[in-house]
Amino acid sequence: MNDMSRRFERGGGARNVLGGPLALCCASPRTGFFRDGFCNTAAEDVGTHVICAVVTDEFLRFSQGRGNDLLTPRPEFDFPGLRAGDGWCLCALRWREALEAGVAPKVRLAATHARALDFVRLADLEAHAVEA
Repeated sequence: MNDMSRRFERGGGARNVLGGPLALCCASPRTGFFRDGFCNTAAEDVGTHVICAVVTDEFLRFSQGRGNDLLTPRPEFDFPGLRAGDGWCLCALRWREALEAGVAPKVRLAATHARALDFVRLADLEAHAVEA
């Protein structure tokens, strides 16, 4: 494992929305822009996949209706498809869109990257918080 892989495996020194170290969101299925389980981000992450969500059936149907099908397995991308209760690093703007539609999934604050605060209010995240 090279230094860059090690850095991302541990969250890369990134901070969460509470100011602490970024915690693991989900190891199975593998999530995050880097597919290392952390909602870490980089300049290449144009979707800003920084909110650690615990998805619901309602949210998954909402996302599918918006053109992002997270339900259907895609083995060619090593993606098993999501089920209610799975952790997943969501794009900040998609979470905000779901919030405005009344279908925002719960979030794990310790695993949600501080960059999320560029797009959503901490109070909204806290209102949807769930323990890890």
